Amino acid sequence: MSERAADRARYDRATAHLDAPVAIVDLAAFDANAADLVRRAGGKPVRVASKSVRCRALLERVLAFDGFAGVMSFTLAESVWLARAGFTDVLLAYPSADRDGFAELAGDPKLAAAVTVMVDDVAQLDLIDAARASGTETIRVCLELDTSLRKFGGKLRVGALRSPLHSPERMAALARTVSARPGFRVVGIMAYEGHVAGVGDTLAGRPLRSRAIRLMQSAARKELAARRAEAVRAVRAVVPDLEFVNGGGTGSVQSTAAEDAVTEIAAGSGLYVPRLFDNYTSFTGRPAALFAQPVVRRPGVGVVTVLGGGYPASGAPGADRLPVPYLPEGLRYDPQEGPGEVQTPLLGTAADDLLIGDKVWFRHAKAGELCERFAELHLVEGDRVTATVPTYRGEGKTYL
Repeated sequence: MSERAADRARYDRATAHLDAPVAIVDLAAFDANAADLVRRAGGKPVRVASKSVRCRALLERVLAFDGFAGVMSFTLAESVWLARAGFTDVLLAYPSADRDGFAELAGDPKLAAAVTVMVDDVAQLDLIDAARASGTETIRVCLELDTSLRKFGGKLRVGALRSPLHSPERMAALARTVSARPGFRVVGIMAYEGHVAGVGDTLAGRPLRSRAIRLMQSAARKELAARRAEAVRAVRAVVPDLEFVNGGGTGSVQSTAAEDAVTEIAAGSGLYVPRLFDNYTSFTGRPAALFAQPVVRRPGVGVVTVLGGGYPASGAPGADRLPVPYLPEGLRYDPQEGPGEVQTPLLGTAADDLLIGDKVWFRHAKAGELCERFAELHLVEGDRVTATVPTYRGEGKTYL
């Protein structure tokens, strides 16, 4: 029996008492992935990205590991909720326009001490000040450095359209503005190199494209390492007691951790290892989060139909944003239908061994987005479900 076939047998036994659709997390794989992230970080703390987990119990589990410290959140409302739940170090990774959230933050000393917000524009400071109401707490601020690789005078850009702060000089200028403004304190810098950390560099059947990606990423890493170090020096000249410099992501843990200027690494997708993270030469993880759909029809030889399963991921539309049938091996989508909102036909010889009610296991494309489809995750150890925990959605928290 192959390793994947053995996994299927375990998951089927563990969830035999549960009707699909159902989502699981294999704790042995989850813990092994956590340990590998810590190993790759080389002694620098790993801040867990909550958008890639979206389950409070699993955030607590990974933060209990030596080598993990702090949460990187994705909305201000989520940040406040986590802080009220006892998380003491929450870095909001994106600017916010949540006026009620800022009023709450400015009016509560516990929240203000636990949450750091992202700023890359003076207008964001103006919005926060206008939202303070009677709150007088100092707001902890992190400045985001744009990491994109720019060539030919900016005519060629590789990387996400994020912060307008690309140069060390602009970072330092904003640091001076924030430092001079009552009610704010610069405590950190973040620089997320998504074009390195979030883009696989070994694409099956596309060797030239894979080589081009590796060449681009090598150039991007070299350029960013120098510019990030300059930006940190420039900001530290304004804010000598800067608390942290955050960088990286699951796909760039080793290279980012090797930079002296970086004090901590961000990662989250590497805990679940969805399908988009199969295509990296820098690491190999174990798929830890999966979902199952039930077989509800057998339309003919070599085909079964499962309920639902059309869970596309965010990002530029493409086949790589779709879940993939994973267990049993040998199933594929009907190219005329693909994964459907209510039903999904699956083709392949493996279909002939499936009965009505059997489970087909899928891997989703992006990590935490699976949890927007399920209210709970069943935690599997060996061939047993040992706990069932709510996702954010299961706790009534749907932030985006």
